[in-house]
Amino acid sequence: MTAVTRKSDRALEAEIARLPDLGLAELRMRWKALYGRPAPKFFRRKLLVRAVAYQMQVKAYGGLSEATKRRLREIAEAARDGTFDPVMAEPRIKPGTKLIRTWKKTTHEVMVLDDGFAWNGERHSSLSTIAKTITGTSWNGWTFFGLKRPVARSGHDIRGKFKRPKPDRRGKVVWPRTRQAAARKAATSGAKHA
Repeated sequence: MTAVTRKSDRALEAEIARLPDLGLAELRMRWKALYGRPAPKFFRRKLLVRAVAYQMQVKAYGGLSEATKRRLREIAEAARDGTFDPVMAEPRIKPGTKLIRTWKKTTHEVMVLDDGFAWNGERHSSLSTIAKTITGTSWNGWTFFGLKRPVARSGHDIRGKFKRPKPDRRGKVVWPRTRQAAARKAATSGAKHA
């Protein structure tokens, strides 16, 4: 790291540290200068400070990769359309990770990329394709390389959130109670009858 870089880093840090002391009008002006459009009227000070600080860092150091932006847009679109699948939220393997698997006395190395996988000097979009090429039979790539996906519990998705229950005959959705809520209800109703 050069002296100029360290000096500019310290200047940026100092400028970000001063953001909470700015007035709302000044924060909105900073927002407009950085984002090129007015800040949403309903944004509170704390959110404005964070968003302005983030955008200042993006301008200085760069933002999210195009692959990450594309992935976030896909997830947002699926959530908006109501087609969100828990598979979309499964953990992603960090780019740069090397997966190693020995198959029939041959060791295979796969490098995880931003937008796929590299194996034998070729790019592949899925681990399953690589596993099928190696073995000659259909394999789940995650299983072949020994990666575990999160397991959904009954009534929950892979993130641990309740799945939306199916509506009953009348079209009403009834959410299940947690064990703690059921125990509290039982304890209060038992106390009332005693």
